[in-house]
Amino acid sequence: MNQKLFFTLLIGLFVLSGISHYAHFGTTIEFIISAAAILFVAGFLGKATESVAHYAGQRLGGFLNATFGNAAELIIAIFLVREGLFDMVKASITGSIIGNLLLVLGASVLLGGLKFKEQNFNVQLASHNSSLMILAVIALGIPAIFISNQHFSSGSAEFLSITIAIILIVAYILWLIFSMVTHKDILEDVEETTPDHGEEPTWSRNTSILFLILATAMTAFVSEWLVSTLHTFTADFGLSEVFVGAFLIAIVGNAAEHSAAVMLAMKNKIGAAVEIAVGSSLQIALFVAPVLILVSTLFGETMDIVFSPIELAAIAVSVFIAKSISKDGRTNWYEGALLLIVYIILGISFYLV
Repeated sequence: MNQKLFFTLLIGLFVLSGISHYAHFGTTIEFIISAAAILFVAGFLGKATESVAHYAGQRLGGFLNATFGNAAELIIAIFLVREGLFDMVKASITGSIIGNLLLVLGASVLLGGLKFKEQNFNVQLASHNSSLMILAVIALGIPAIFISNQHFSSGSAEFLSITIAIILIVAYILWLIFSMVTHKDILEDVEETTPDHGEEPTWSRNTSILFLILATAMTAFVSEWLVSTLHTFTADFGLSEVFVGAFLIAIVGNAAEHSAAVMLAMKNKIGAAVEIAVGSSLQIALFVAPVLILVSTLFGETMDIVFSPIELAAIAVSVFIAKSISKDGRTNWYEGALLLIVYIILGISFYLV
């Protein structure tokens, strides 16, 4: 899309979303406008992050892409926590994890594979990512097993949720130290077979940082406007909170990762695309979800870390196939198609809940 047209639509939809929210155009109209606005705001956030990442280097750049790619989802989830919509928050966490592992990674591998017969990335990074994804399944699954026990008091459930949240945050910080400091060289991506032709970002470093801050602020505003419509919107259309959280919110919130990862894969930079997709899922499971539990405590009511059986099943299935496909450090278009097929199966299943 032409840059001038993109910014025109970005500003226009952002302003229109604010007007519709405060003028009360009607829930359905407000939801549609806010969802469209957040797609463009997330796209702006993705462009600014990619530009900053260019100056930061590959590993830090991938981390920034994953972090700010998750900014929209985190901000939306914080507003949901404030409203006490814990089921929708957990569903959005589930949707973010499976969306990144299946939709974002699947689209990247498929489209990159259609252009290049086979793409390669660091096999050691793939191995560590697989271990961390299994840790995420364990961390989210164990509390459900123990807290659902009838002999577990509410106070114990709250204590376990907060404790696990803190442990996961520590585990994620240790992973950052391991991957970006002590073992940075080992986890660097393999040399790309296609040269970058000296591509330079559109904006300078300072402009990129300024736009990153601006995009994050815009995301906060649009997220609040979107969340204010969700309760009425789901009731009007007879949609379950689980489906809305796991798919509608997750897809909208993942817009930045979608565009960034797919574009990188089509430039034969599949390692960077995997870093965004898998790294984003890991960040959601090991950092964002725990942070939301701690944030809920600040709002006066602690959200437990107990996910429903269907949410845990969806996460486990996504991790299983993503691990199977990425473990050898090589990808092709058919593997991308498999990931998307699993995502469609889960989408239909969640819709029928």
